[in-house]
Amino acid sequence: MTSFASLTLEVADPTAANHFYTAFGLDTQVRLRASEAPTTGFRGFALSLTVSQPATVNGFIGAALDAGATPLKPAAKSFWGYGGVVRAPDGTIWKVATSAKKDTGPDTRQIDAVVLLLGASDVAASRQFYVDRGLAVAKSFGRKYVEFATPSSPFTLALYGRRALAKDLGVPADGTGSHRLALGGDTEAFTDPDGFAWEATTPAPLTPAP
Repeated sequence: MTSFASLTLEVADPTAANHFYTAFGLDTQVRLRASEAPTTGFRGFALSLTVSQPATVNGFIGAALDAGATPLKPAAKSFWGYGGVVRAPDGTIWKVATSAKKDTGPDTRQIDAVVLLLGASDVAASRQFYVDRGLAVAKSFGRKYVEFATPSSPFTLALYGRRALAKDLGVPADGTGSHRLALGGDTEAFTDPDGFAWEATTPAPLTPAP
């Protein structure tokens, strides 16, 4: 497995979710499919949008809140830049952030990168699991954070300690049941050490018809 090609969110109501992601500005980035798989608490992952400046962070956060998202961390300055965290109506947690602390122009609503952060119980073990399946490491900070090289993918794949990720998002780390997330690549189906499911990429549409 050498590529990360698609990301599917499993949601209770695909039509409602499609309306939300269209309003949020992410209708072409994620796939949606119906699922009633039981899940409680933290689902073990988050999606992070990297943008160029605070005005763009505010634009995405505002659009998400107007479309029904729940605020988890208000957009604010931090040591690393500026960002905020919201939970979509389907339960997916989204972080929007920039390394810039000052605006250089108006909100562009442009996304520089989409990062999928998988919460790992053992970052080193999960790193080796993915390396054994053909992914190359682009960045690594010991047992805390690993980012893989995915140059041909619309997403960046990264591993973060589960409890550290939950803390960063402002939610309790406990959770049970389905992740309600499926990753697609040029691979046979498999499941990683933390229960994240991979499946072979198919040419299915990115979102269901409204």
